[in-house]
Amino acid sequence: MRLIVQVIEARNLLAMDSNGLSDPYAKLQLGKQRSKTKVIKENLNPTWNEEFSFRVGDLNDELTIYVLDEDKYFADDFLGQVKVSLTKVLDADNFSLGTQWYQLHPKGKKLKNKDCGEICLTISLSHKSAEESPKAASVMQPLSDDLASNSDRSGELKTGLPLSNGNKEPSPLPSADETESTKDDRTNGPSLVDRIYQIFAGKNQVEATSSEKDSELSEDLREASTNLEVSEIQIDDAYLNLSFEDLLKTFESKHQETETPESLPGGVVLDQCYAVSPFDLNTLLFSPSSNFLQSLAEVQGSTGLQIEPWRLENDGEILKRVISYTKAATKLVKAVKATEEQTYLKADGKTYCILLSVSTPDVPFGTSFRTEVLFCIIPGPELPSEEKSSRLVISWRTNFLQSTMMKSMIENGTRQGMKENYAQFAELLSQNAKPLDLKDTGSSKEEILASLQTEEESDWKLAVRFFGNFTVVSSVFVAIYVFTHIMLAKPSVVQGLEFPGLDLPDSIGEVVVCGVLVLQGQRVLNMLARFMQARQQRGSDHGIKAQGDGWLLTVALIEGASLAAVDSTGYSDPYVVFTCNGKTKTSSIKFQTLEPQWNEIFEFDAMDDPPSVMDIEVYDFDGPFDDITSLGRAEVNFLKSNLSELADIWIPLQGKLAQACQSKLHLRIFLNNSRGTHEVVKDYLNKMEKEVGKKITVRSPQTNSEFQKIFSLPPEEFLINDFTCHLKRKMLTQGRLFLSPRIVGFYSNLFGHRTKFFLLWDDIEDIQLIAPTLSSMGSPSLLIILRKGRGMDAKHGAKAIDHEGRLRFHFQSFVSYTVAHRTIMALWKARSLSPEQKVQLVEEESETKSLHTEDNGSFLGITEAKMSEVFSSTIPLNMNSLMEVFEGGSLEQRVMEKVGCIDYSVTPWESVKSDVFQRQVHYKFNKHLSSSGGEVTTTQQRSPLPDNRNGWVIEEVMALQGVLLGDYFNMFSHAERELSPVK
Repeated sequence: MRLIVQVIEARNLLAMDSNGLSDPYAKLQLGKQRSKTKVIKENLNPTWNEEFSFRVGDLNDELTIYVLDEDKYFADDFLGQVKVSLTKVLDADNFSLGTQWYQLHPKGKKLKNKDCGEICLTISLSHKSAEESPKAASVMQPLSDDLASNSDRSGELKTGLPLSNGNKEPSPLPSADETESTKDDRTNGPSLVDRIYQIFAGKNQVEATSSEKDSELSEDLREASTNLEVSEIQIDDAYLNLSFEDLLKTFESKHQETETPESLPGGVVLDQCYAVSPFDLNTLLFSPSSNFLQSLAEVQGSTGLQIEPWRLENDGEILKRVISYTKAATKLVKAVKATEEQTYLKADGKTYCILLSVSTPDVPFGTSFRTEVLFCIIPGPELPSEEKSSRLVISWRTNFLQSTMMKSMIENGTRQGMKENYAQFAELLSQNAKPLDLKDTGSSKEEILASLQTEEESDWKLAVRFFGNFTVVSSVFVAIYVFTHIMLAKPSVVQGLEFPGLDLPDSIGEVVVCGVLVLQGQRVLNMLARFMQARQQRGSDHGIKAQGDGWLLTVALIEGASLAAVDSTGYSDPYVVFTCNGKTKTSSIKFQTLEPQWNEIFEFDAMDDPPSVMDIEVYDFDGPFDDITSLGRAEVNFLKSNLSELADIWIPLQGKLAQACQSKLHLRIFLNNSRGTHEVVKDYLNKMEKEVGKKITVRSPQTNSEFQKIFSLPPEEFLINDFTCHLKRKMLTQGRLFLSPRIVGFYSNLFGHRTKFFLLWDDIEDIQLIAPTLSSMGSPSLLIILRKGRGMDAKHGAKAIDHEGRLRFHFQSFVSYTVAHRTIMALWKARSLSPEQKVQLVEEESETKSLHTEDNGSFLGITEAKMSEVFSSTIPLNMNSLMEVFEGGSLEQRVMEKVGCIDYSVTPWESVKSDVFQRQVHYKFNKHLSSSGGEVTTTQQRSPLPDNRNGWVIEEVMALQGVLLGDYFNMFSHAERELSPVK
């Protein structure tokens, strides 16, 4: 007896992918037999129309059908399930349930009301007599299909990944021994055969034929099972005889267009380039003939290393091996046995991706998680010697098989172990493969750019490209024809409204001909104008050298591919515009082509601040009078891209025309700083100190490294400051706000739930100050508003989206609000404001200060404050000695420490106007002066006494931090030092 299941279609499935769709397939299970349908890409109402056959071994079994969403790199997502009992089929008419729609159900009672869609199935039982099927092998053929063929009908990812949640069902195939023993056990029982035969042959023939049918069926089942086992062994033997290189080639043939997976979310533990080819590095790390693993085990103190050979499974779809060893004991964990399953995800000769799934069941909670490590070996930057290089990126994550309250502790322990293990790994690897410093490839930049040769197109060639078309040729022919007609025709008689010198058309046909001639002439004149404009723009910005010292951006525009055709000729006249940090570079125009070749180099003048993004626009040239047509656009984000990858990259263009034609550009992008990293950090912090009015401490390399890993930032990004605050959404989230030259990032890790995102300063349109409320703990809040359409990858951290489509981020409860606000505003103004806006802001500030000086007689504008006299005295002291207290020397340092001010620091006096000087002072209160501590940032101004009196006025504005309610007031002081005659 066999169960026949036809999977027809499904409807209203859940959308699990980011594009609002799913890649569904159905998985069927009856007892230990499993099959699956093909995968339908990007569809919520898939149609399969596939039929499956299962041998019935136990009438109490249930047919279970799971609908899953295929995920290329990780565990597939659960969409729904349905279960059908065999007894229900037996009780149906003709042993068939017919074609029905079945409701898909979620897993778990809590989600029982969730709508998962429906699936259409046809389920029936069938039976063939001995005359219809004399050989049981034909009956067993569908079984072998179930176990060997139907199990791999879809293109699901063969990674051996452990399932990450309870919604995924394990699906290991039973071994040949298991299958055979199961068959024997289930066919030796006469009650089952009697029941089946009774159904189909009638009760009066059961006793006469049951034993005969039982023995015949059991014998045929054993024979078919033996044949199946022999064929499987022959396939395995054929793969076992292949070398490691042949296994990779076989695997490559099955995965021609597999994409490179992204780094795992746990973090990157190693990102290094080596002076070896990707093939050689892959051979060193994973070839059976390599001794690297044995050497690594000795370095790490691991024992009992056992390495199984690589094997191909599932008809060459999966290439994996298993390694077992005993990890050395540490201070916290005893020696434990580990099993590591290595599975290839991609291998195409240039790129190799291998997933390692490590299980350590003997550690605490070891059965609830697995550690996954992803090795990505990709081509590295080109070397001056033209030798190949490779880049190795190792990332990791913890895959929890079941929920546990110790999730955070497990992740932290795993993170620490990964750092230690792969530090030793990197050290050993550097002894076998030379690490490549990106500075070593600096000379290759000049070589690469020097190899680009721009083809100079002569005026004749340009004219032929412009005028060598049907429009011009037909216009010339018509002009010759008309001129010949004029020469042959006799002067017409003046009639109608004509007069000598004015010859009007005499018929409708002549009017039409004149109109056609005028339109044709207009087209030719427009083409002539375009040609003259093209000659002027042919040179573009190619070859113009960069000026200045700082961040140097060089872009090599190589070629374009599959550009959209917008002209009537079926071609376009494309040119490219690059925009970065407010500066623009334009390429030359390539006429009448969809596959332009530029080979042009553009160098942006040195920038003080590192660029965040570069915008790329491709336009079609339509002459000086018509509106330009966009052929596509793209954006290069320097914070999300590795500089080595940008050295040679194809960038797909966005836009309706570009996406329809799959247009792309071939670029080579180089970004480096001519002043050195240390000098850049020092200069930038000095500039920010003047803006903030507070000394900023240089962070350690370890702190910067952790900051870069949290937000996956490039190594040139450095941390300026960070503040504890709350992110306001539906619920407050406590975390830290990180500030760097190009981003403002938020990170929170509460009970293992991480919230992280970052915003570009360039994307911020406005920063608003919100008055303190009870909900903000009596502290002011900051509202950051982005430009429309920007920062969508940080949408999960936004409080709301306004009616203009702008994201709004709300931060409150800063521990040190004043410093945070000043730093944020200073960084934002330095990055997001245009040069014109910065000049305007400086002029407004200077005008405001001038007005204060002229009208109020005080540069700081504090004379309007109501002040009371607290001290006045006349002492016999030299004026110069008294003023030495305010010169920033050792005397001033000792005096201020004496009164209770520690960590006292001052800036030199700077002239802001004739006889008016200004400086910044910063110090802290000691415990005797303030039990709660606190910091003071002051601005002091020194000016002569009015009315020609002999002396000085010292005015001071004090801002307090870390003092109760210190954010809500400033202190002003006014001190006069006047020289009096000695009596």
